[in-house]
Amino acid sequence: MQPSHTIQRIFIHLLSLSALCCSQPLLADVILPSVDDKFIELTVEDPTRDAGYVVGDILNRTVTITIKKPYELIEESLPIIGYEHRYKGEVSGIELVGIDKKTTTATDSETHVLDLSYQVFKTHRVAKPAALPAEILKLRNTQNPKEIVQYRIPSFNFRISPLSLIGQIKLAQEMYPFTPPLTLDTNKAMLHIKLLAGLLAISMLGLLYILGTRAWLPRMGAPFARAYREVKKLDDSPDGIKQAVSCVHAAMNKTAGMSLFSHNLAELLDSKPTFKPAQYEIEKFFGFSHQVFFEDCSQPLNSVNPRAWLLTLCRHLRDCERGLVPDIMQGDYT
Repeated sequence: MQPSHTIQRIFIHLLSLSALCCSQPLLADVILPSVDDKFIELTVEDPTRDAGYVVGDILNRTVTITIKKPYELIEESLPIIGYEHRYKGEVSGIELVGIDKKTTTATDSETHVLDLSYQVFKTHRVAKPAALPAEILKLRNTQNPKEIVQYRIPSFNFRISPLSLIGQIKLAQEMYPFTPPLTLDTNKAMLHIKLLAGLLAISMLGLLYILGTRAWLPRMGAPFARAYREVKKLDDSPDGIKQAVSCVHAAMNKTAGMSLFSHNLAELLDSKPTFKPAQYEIEKFFGFSHQVFFEDCSQPLNSVNPRAWLLTLCRHLRDCERGLVPDIMQGDYT
């Protein structure tokens, strides 16, 4: 066989193969008769807005289609991921990137739920119209397999916005007069602020309850809280120290409901166990009181600064009557 004849036959085969490949899309795009609407129930959930999309945005739509007997869905006719749809002869720039199908079967029908995700891959210099394609589903008549029909899922029209504007514009002239001003959603930030404000208020209230000396809250006007305020007003003179000791004695008697001394201190601790952490300090106070009232006042007292000592004692006993554990340091009573 001559080489020229071989080359000619190869060329004929390649030409035939090319014609066959080109004919495949045409076969796939054959227009079939439409199915009668009485056999179809369709519900479509489209995106909530139809403008403001840019390159990279994903649009989700849910198609619920119920096909009644004798027709059934041809699975191969479902949309194909990555297929480039065309709009007016040009690539639309809208590509299917995800499809999820769920099927439920009844005695006289089958229901398919299609979750379709489309992504925008094309932009323009100005806002342009676009559409999610009108998908075509093919159905087969189970009683007559040769009968193939189709059903058209309607398209969804929207607009694609450019990532940036070209040239100079006057915003006041470009804005639609009935467009409301753009606002930011501050609900989440306001919720955080309210929670933090509430936490701050609770913290401040706790500090006020622990450190406060006024009768603003329950138990804040108890005897030792008042004794603390009275002792704070007195001076460091011998008479002032005696008055301060008397104030503390009065607070102890009112708390115990009787005249309290060292020999019946156990009765107070049994009836009011919150004072047990300060037992040593109370016993120390009785010794200090005996020195002030019954011993030689010319002798130095057990404390370097008696008034400060009494204030510390009142503060600790005030914590006890509020149900708190006093922060007693060894150095407070040495």
